[in-house]
Amino acid sequence: MQSTKEFGGTILGLILGLTLGLVLALGVAFYLSKTPPQEKPGIRAPNLPLIIKPAIPIEDESALEIPSLDLNKPLQGKKPADDKADPIRDIANGKKPEQKPVDAKSAEAKNTEPVFFIQVGAFSKQTEADAQKASLAIQGIQAQLSDATVDGNIVWRVRIGPFVTAEDTKPITSKLSSLGLKPTIIRANKS
Repeated sequence: MQSTKEFGGTILGLILGLTLGLVLALGVAFYLSKTPPQEKPGIRAPNLPLIIKPAIPIEDESALEIPSLDLNKPLQGKKPADDKADPIRDIANGKKPEQKPVDAKSAEAKNTEPVFFIQVGAFSKQTEADAQKASLAIQGIQAQLSDATVDGNIVWRVRIGPFVTAEDTKPITSKLSSLGLKPTIIRANKS
């Protein structure tokens, strides 16, 4: 009779211990999900080694060696440029480089050509914009952040682009829509 009371106490203790552990784990997970990680200025991520050796030993170590890279190989067999046309040496000797006249109409035409961006969001906090950018990066979409002042407040915009035409934005906008986001196409002039 005595062994059944002890057995029941053991099971009850096991159930209470598991429940308490589960509650603590959920509490920690909830806390971590609500507090975004803070960047610490002045602290950089450690540099990784250039070669990561495999955990399994390789019999032939020569397979791991990186071949030497000759950066001058594309230049071999080419003649040096004419000594008379060396703008770097001219600047070093104090000569001003030749300036071509700028055609005002062509420069103005280049600046008025439209470019297109896809704006995914505008946030009042940079951390929220960074989170949106990271979320897009996980989906394979590269976005950029830009800040603007609207009514005296800084707004962080998450944008993708630039694109040459509005038609070029369609594959990305359809992908964003399938992810549940509402993309907006923004037209801007080149500058």
